[in-house]
Amino acid sequence: MLPPFVKPQAALSKPSTMEYVSPEGLRLDGRRPMEMRQIRGEIGVVDKVDGSAVFEMGITKVIAAVRCEYTMANFSTGDRMRKPKEISLVIRQTMEACIMTHLMPRTQIDIFVQVLQADGGTRSACINAATLALSDAGIPMRDLVTSCSAGYLNSTPLLDVNYVEDSAGGADVTLGIMPKLDKVTLLQMDAKLPLDIFENVMQLSIEGCKAVATYIREVLLENTKQLEYRRGTFIAVLMKFDGGYIMETVFDGGSRLKIKHIQSSIPNQRAVFRF
Repeated sequence: MLPPFVKPQAALSKPSTMEYVSPEGLRLDGRRPMEMRQIRGEIGVVDKVDGSAVFEMGITKVIAAVRCEYTMANFSTGDRMRKPKEISLVIRQTMEACIMTHLMPRTQIDIFVQVLQADGGTRSACINAATLALSDAGIPMRDLVTSCSAGYLNSTPLLDVNYVEDSAGGADVTLGIMPKLDKVTLLQMDAKLPLDIFENVMQLSIEGCKAVATYIREVLLENTKQLEYRRGTFIAVLMKFDGGYIMETVFDGGSRLKIKHIQSSIPNQRAVFRF
């Protein structure tokens, strides 16, 4: 396990008097404390690069291309608190943990990340976009790296904090993990927390990372299906049916299409063919 990347802070932040969680258990944007914002990812969005991706967490939107540099568009937010070099270093250290560099000696991998819209969670969105872009480029990785943040406001752990919650002065934990290997590649915390509360917030962030990993795998699987389809290749499964066969294609949403009766000597009930 790699040592966590922790940003120390000398003093506790002043607690905010604003109510960020209502008595009904709702946050300012209508979410429950343990509810993530809607996420969306898409790969292959930039031409003439080896890999690219867009990743959105709520209205935070990041684009990444593989050909580690971090920039923030002037219009993405009115406050650019973190220096680009610092976040670039965080992304680099996080991604280096998963890339199988020994398979590519004397090779330079450039990751360009641009924040298009910022509403909190930009570090996590950058890491998730970089993971998708590296996968699109075919870079061998030990595992996916996914990231999510969690905070602590009004004595309540909050998953996937937005900009308003992040600016409230409470604790904010950003985590990056390799879910299948069960390893932490990034741990960055602002402010201080008692150990028992920190463990709860970190566990909440881990659950968020796992949810992002599940979604990213779905995006990659769907992209693989589309690539195979565009290449004129599809996998068909023939199943015995009333003396003939049903052809079940993988790349049309699993729909089953009847085809003509085939007299075949295939001994098995189920056979897979690639065309």
